[in-house]
Amino acid sequence: QVQLVESGGGLVQAGGSLRLSCAASGRTFSRRVMAWFRQAPGKEREFVTGITWSGDNTRYADSVKGRFTISRDNSRNTVYLQMNSLKPEDTAVYYCAATNFGVQTTRETYSYWGQGTQVTVSS
Repeated sequence: QVQLVESGGGLVQAGGSLRLSCAASGRTFSRRVMAWFRQAPGKEREFVTGITWSGDNTRYADSVKGRFTISRDNSRNTVYLQMNSLKPEDTAVYYCAATNFGVQTTRETYSYWGQGTQVTVSS
């Protein structure tokens, strides 16, 4: 079992930065693929980025490439999402997720989810 708790969300002006954290419990964290999804009001939850257990393979949605960076520290059971050059369209609830499979973009492949953290970008 893996339990996930996100933190670091908040209100930021366009062009600003935020760093989200996702703390995981469970001894198998280091073997899990971790990902971030987001859900804006009235929209489907969408894949943002994912990272393999070793950290040597990452994947990004086109909308965040070059602006967001995912990383993980297996010694701290934590995955991070550094978000730079934020835009109003990045406003959403951001969710951390874990899976035993590869870095997939479909939410159905992820077995474990956090409760989400709100990110609001003002124009």
